[in-house]
Amino acid sequence: MKNIFLSFCLSFISLMAFSADRFIVFKPTGDCFPLATDGKPCPIIIDADEDPGVKMAVDNLQQDIFSVCGTKPEISTHVNSRYAVLVGTYRSPLIQRLLSSGKLNKKELEGKREKYLLQTVSSPCDGVEKALVIAGSDKRGAIYGIYELSGQIGVSPWYWWADVPVHKHKHIYIKPGIYTDGEPKVEYRGIFINDEWPCMGNWAKEKFGDFNSAFYKHVFELVLRLKGNFMWPAMWGSAFYDDDPQNGVLAHTMGVVMGTSHHEPMALAQQDWKRHGKGAWDYTQNKKGLNDFWTYGIERAKNWESVITIGMRGDGDEPMSEGANISLLENIVKDQREIIEKVTGKKADKTPQVWALYKEVQDYYDKGMRVPDDVTLLLCDDNWGNVRKLPRPDEKPRTGGYGMYYHFDYVGAPRNSKWININPIPRIWEQMHLTYEYGVRKLWIVNVGDLKPMEYPITFFLDMAWNPDKFNAQNLQQHAEEFCARQFGCTYAKEAARILSLYAKYNRRVTPEMLNAKTYSFNYGEWERVVNEYNTLALDAHNLGFLLPSEYRDAYDQLISFPVQACSNLYNMYYAQAKNQALATKKDPEANYWADKVASCFQRDSILTDYYHKTISDGKWNHLMSQIHIGYTSWNNPEKRTMPKITRVPERSVPYTFKETKGYVSIEAEHFTRAVSEGKTTWSIIPGFGKTLSGITTLPVTLTPEKMYLEYDIEMEKTGNVRVELLLAPTLNFNENKGLSYAVSFDGGKEQIINFNGHYTGELGKWQSNPIIESRSIHQLTKKGMHTLRIRPLNPGIVIEKILIHAGGLKPSYLGAPETRKPL
Repeated sequence: MKNIFLSFCLSFISLMAFSADRFIVFKPTGDCFPLATDGKPCPIIIDADEDPGVKMAVDNLQQDIFSVCGTKPEISTHVNSRYAVLVGTYRSPLIQRLLSSGKLNKKELEGKREKYLLQTVSSPCDGVEKALVIAGSDKRGAIYGIYELSGQIGVSPWYWWADVPVHKHKHIYIKPGIYTDGEPKVEYRGIFINDEWPCMGNWAKEKFGDFNSAFYKHVFELVLRLKGNFMWPAMWGSAFYDDDPQNGVLAHTMGVVMGTSHHEPMALAQQDWKRHGKGAWDYTQNKKGLNDFWTYGIERAKNWESVITIGMRGDGDEPMSEGANISLLENIVKDQREIIEKVTGKKADKTPQVWALYKEVQDYYDKGMRVPDDVTLLLCDDNWGNVRKLPRPDEKPRTGGYGMYYHFDYVGAPRNSKWININPIPRIWEQMHLTYEYGVRKLWIVNVGDLKPMEYPITFFLDMAWNPDKFNAQNLQQHAEEFCARQFGCTYAKEAARILSLYAKYNRRVTPEMLNAKTYSFNYGEWERVVNEYNTLALDAHNLGFLLPSEYRDAYDQLISFPVQACSNLYNMYYAQAKNQALATKKDPEANYWADKVASCFQRDSILTDYYHKTISDGKWNHLMSQIHIGYTSWNNPEKRTMPKITRVPERSVPYTFKETKGYVSIEAEHFTRAVSEGKTTWSIIPGFGKTLSGITTLPVTLTPEKMYLEYDIEMEKTGNVRVELLLAPTLNFNENKGLSYAVSFDGGKEQIINFNGHYTGELGKWQSNPIIESRSIHQLTKKGMHTLRIRPLNPGIVIEKILIHAGGLKPSYLGAPETRKPL
């Protein structure tokens, strides 16, 4: 059964075609290569002097195979087995021998960028009957091939960052053939960890001590498994190269190209300036101090693969001073390039550089500022995923090309967006498709905030950056299904993908930080509709969580359940506040119910957050959902969570009145205008009784009520006959079969005496299945306007739940029409 399930799963994934064709099977078919048989994997062969980054990826592959089949394959520099995995870059002796012998096609690799081949080869060398060859055109090509194998045997790129479990298999086979995903269409593809405090900052400090190499090892591995190659590091209070001297070494070794953010030039962080800078951050006043500082930055990074940000903004991601002008900025760029040239000892155009047209810098460009042609122009969105500028279709191509700086996360007006994913995939695709078609193909970088919980949009962004041509408006949901199949298995991938997609769609309508009681209107039932949509989604997510095997629980909670439950709760809180405010202005005591609902949702928000921090994965992700998202009054997040304002109304401070609506009146019995009782009997409301709100009865039940009645003031538009229906608890005629009776009248007129159960003789009745007794009487009203309905119990044991008045428009329903009361 398990193998049948997995075969289905693999064929499901193979339909998606967003990466290399599927080459893994778990049962031998035809001339397959045995990667593992009976839990014993074949060895991995790699040249002793192979690139260290490729060796690190091979070490990870060794662990990945162990995770799947339970035994670590041997890593060796010489062949000693009939079957082997041969790994190397194009220039490695191992791969060169295969190229020279014709076992591999030289044209597939020579001169290619970041391309891999996975190919089964017979008799590749002496003593080897068959091999799986993983060959890269260069370092990253080999690394991507290694991680493609890891992914196809069932190790998710998110295995560490989202605790995705690995399926166990004793047998792993490679189908014969040649497999590749070609070259990437976008040269630099990366993420920017930003706005990382308090969430990721506190998490990294607690888990690793800082944003150090121990932290970045996990980040770089994730980027490479997702076929990215570029990063801007965390920079709120951090300096990548200064915080840990091993950070830059590790990035270069593993194969991740580093840059610095749009406002941090010359491979230096803002914090580098705060720690080591001398003088003012002003080129007109402190040219030497800044040039010395920038020289230090290039000296430090010159031996590592980098894309150097050039230009200058104000200190701390602020606009330049009012005195800044285009001529000054062009001179700054000229001086920076001279520093690059001097320090590296090669022409400036041999060092990749980027100039970010972010915010006011785009205005400088539009007014005529130019940089050399080899510099990549990094275009930007408006911080909210809306691309601001693209090259003209007829614009002369640039040697440096164009890049795009995109946002999943933002700190700034009109309000921060830092807490949760608000990025529906169709919107990302539409804007990045536009970007790609207009020739922006050199560099794509996306601000991912704390990285979690942006797992899926990050995956999509980097997948699309590899080959935008594979994506179109019709296959986006298929990509979501493939993502969910890789994380949760295939059985429920379609449903998981639906929930994953819908919650991002709902959050894009209005971000959680901007959501408030006034966002949606009660017109057209809009508020009710959107809160019901999210509640339905939350229920679906809850139910799916119970269907998934238990080993998926932690991953599912992180990727789907928590964000859906937390956002649904937020919608319920603000809807309750909207109801509270609307009812409180009318001095309606029902406002208090909604006030309690606000308080309950506010508390549940903390409970959900605590669950994420303390329960999921045994507390591995503590702090990561601690971003304040309730209580905003301006663009920036408040210092602490503040419950939305509520108003309480004194109970029964205003008598109820009811109004005919669309030909009917509906009244919950406890909402009387007046309740009169004399003697030893009193009226008592039974909360939660019956089918809707409550019941109301007389106590003690052993005494006959005397001079007791309920009155309801009702505004009627109809004259003539109306039908009054009392919805009563199905109390039987326990009083020696005499039956229970009440008197009903309008405006002090003649009473009708109704015995609603005296006929009962033990037979089955509608009230037993309903369960309610509907008791009717007909009354004539001679005028429109205000009337008073009086109900007087004549026996104890009567419980009234609801009252309906049929004035020509009452339609059948199981619970009775919704209440039509209005405060005076």
